[in-house]
Amino acid sequence: MIKIILSTFLIVFLAELGDKTQLATMLLSAKSTSKLSVFLGASLALICTTIIGVLCGSFIEKYISKNLLNIISAIVFIFIGILILIQTKK
Repeated sequence: MIKIILSTFLIVFLAELGDKTQLATMLLSAKSTSKLSVFLGASLALICTTIIGVLCGSFIEKYISKNLLNIISAIVFIFIGILILIQTKK
């Protein structure tokens, strides 16, 4: 169980670094007089989106094999990467 917690933490932590969410949180924090309110609001938002992700993942695993889900995830990430590359050339 601790291995799953640590690997999930590491993956999500690294994925969020420099993400739009982090940048938006920094901007809100810079504008706000209450850093705690920004922290609590951002934390609650991340908790809510994580709950949605876990519930959707639990639902999806019942109908799609893990192998197929890995393939689909890889294709989606490659597609997003290509879109990002195309946008940076403009």
